[in-house]
Amino acid sequence: MVPGAARAAVAATAADAAGTEASSQITARNARKVERNSQVIRCYIGLGSNLDDPAAQLRSALDRIAEIPHTALSGCSAFYTSAPVGPEGQPDYVNAVACVDTDLAPEALLDALQAVENLHGRERTLRWGARTLDLDILLYGDQVLDTERLSVPHPRMAERNFVLEPLAELAPGLCLPDGTPLQELQAQCPPNRLHRL
Repeated sequence: MVPGAARAAVAATAADAAGTEASSQITARNARKVERNSQVIRCYIGLGSNLDDPAAQLRSALDRIAEIPHTALSGCSAFYTSAPVGPEGQPDYVNAVACVDTDLAPEALLDALQAVENLHGRERTLRWGARTLDLDILLYGDQVLDTERLSVPHPRMAERNFVLEPLAELAPGLCLPDGTPLQELQAQCPPNRLHRL
């Protein structure tokens, strides 16, 4: 859980109001703790929406993520608007990255996140189509996973500045499991229309 002093500092930063206000409020309400004797994994979750008031969708999703059992929401980046990836004619997205500490297994965490998506009316009819909510596991500790349902690190995160920029807010010195510094990925990432809210 974020210490009280850190929560106060985050809440006081007006420039980050869209993302950090949601994060501080949720963290304050987050009563769940991972088991003290369990193996706690730090994970990073990508959030995106471009339908039905996207910023509100993300704030609501953060509320729901904070309610996932055996999982503590420890932070969230600012919100960003970005150009859509996929079929043309979509509205812009609002994106963010959240940090959680969990002792859930990777696919159990995926199940919980997909349940949150479903609560927000997510429909999986068109790949990369418009959506009310998209939640992606970007990193699950330093593990490398490739199953039928889940690939971690997220296989396309290096191509997406709307993932890398908010992730760098939360963990600027982060290295991927293969040792690649996050800053290197940022420098190599193709440009995309990205604006911090």
